[in-house]
Amino acid sequence: MKKTFTKEERLCSRRKIDSLFHSSSSFIVYPFRVVFLVGAIQPTSAPVQVILSVSKRRFKRAHDRNRIKRLMREVYRLQKNEILYEEVNKLSLHLDMAIQYVGKEELSYELLFVKMNKTLKQLVHEISS
Repeated sequence: MKKTFTKEERLCSRRKIDSLFHSSSSFIVYPFRVVFLVGAIQPTSAPVQVILSVSKRRFKRAHDRNRIKRLMREVYRLQKNEILYEEVNKLSLHLDMAIQYVGKEELSYELLFVKMNKTLKQLVHEISS
């Protein structure tokens, strides 16, 4: 499976985002907070749709927020197939989720990679139980 992050995998629908934040579960694996909503499989979209965000309150400058979001997209893109997609496809589910950066400082790529791995494993544990 290709390691891409296509438009279908991004959560853009205002209605889905509102339902995600109003009726969902969440957990924190520092520096990420994950909000997720599990539903029935939808044949038209990707099995997992995600939105990534960084707080404007913590990072005032847009270039800082954009850099963190780029790093988050990259570490998610490289690990989603091995960890998350296998479990979601096995359980025949659709998953909407938001990954929010809640750290106070920008972390290195290597540390973000390890933390995203831990976050995705925790998410798999949450949806399978």
